[in-house]
Amino acid sequence: MEKHRLNSQNQLMSSSLKREYLTNHLAKNLFIGLCAALPVTLALPVAALQVQVNPAKPRLGDTLSVLINLDNPNNGMTPEVSVGNKNYPAYKIAPKKYRALIPTTPLEKSGNRVIKVAAEGQSKNLAVTLSNRKFPVQRINLPPGKSGSRATEYELNRVAEFKTLLTPQKYWNGKFLRPNKGRISTIYGVRRYYNGKFANDYYHRGLDYAGASGSRVIAPAAGKVALVGTVSQGFRVHGNTVGIDHGQGVISIFLHLNRINVKEGDFVKAGQLIGTVGSTGASTGPHLHWGLYVHGESVDPTPWKTQKWE
Repeated sequence: MEKHRLNSQNQLMSSSLKREYLTNHLAKNLFIGLCAALPVTLALPVAALQVQVNPAKPRLGDTLSVLINLDNPNNGMTPEVSVGNKNYPAYKIAPKKYRALIPTTPLEKSGNRVIKVAAEGQSKNLAVTLSNRKFPVQRINLPPGKSGSRATEYELNRVAEFKTLLTPQKYWNGKFLRPNKGRISTIYGVRRYYNGKFANDYYHRGLDYAGASGSRVIAPAAGKVALVGTVSQGFRVHGNTVGIDHGQGVISIFLHLNRINVKEGDFVKAGQLIGTVGSTGASTGPHLHWGLYVHGESVDPTPWKTQKWE
């Protein structure tokens, strides 16, 4: 009898241990299942905002390219890029990549710049050192009473309007071509003294090519012809002029042309003939002036000919 009672107790204890084991095992599996079902983002840190600025060592007159990589670009938010109190648009150039262009000019002071980028609920400040650059200086003496040619109001208004263009589409692709085969006679950024007084607001806004009269002028990159002006219309200083909109705030302007081979609204490809070299407007001899502007500021075209811009 006692033996039968002990066997019954052992069976009860065995059943109890089995139930406890099953309960603990189920609870453990349930906990593991719940953890597996939780979103992965709770377990992983948020990826830092990825931003790159080119060139790595910019100088006055350079164009800064700010490349931004986003992890979740489908939220409809466009990155915000600013320097001080000035904002610059960022454009989508790939599924997860945006780019903003920031112009610099010889009228600025060298030193540190802070580029602020905000996207996907994050913000990042990038310190960029803008190096000084020595620009050639010309000294010009004007005879008493000689003020030179004065631009017409029509001319100034048309050119000013052209420089404000901000087309969302990007028309250019890769490096820019040189628009004329002539040698460069005046580089970008030359400063001037007039009758011994330094012209604080003046710098040569482009490159001059000493091409022969009638030599070909081609489009350095694809774009839409957004400005055609002639001497007969009142382009007294610029002379016969062609302006090309390359898109996303980048424009080219060509001055002192002899013949113009395009009209406003035409779409031109890189290398396409747009006119010929002349000496119209305020010009002392045949040459081509090519000005490149980014968001209304004249930048050095030279890096655009040697670097591939995305």
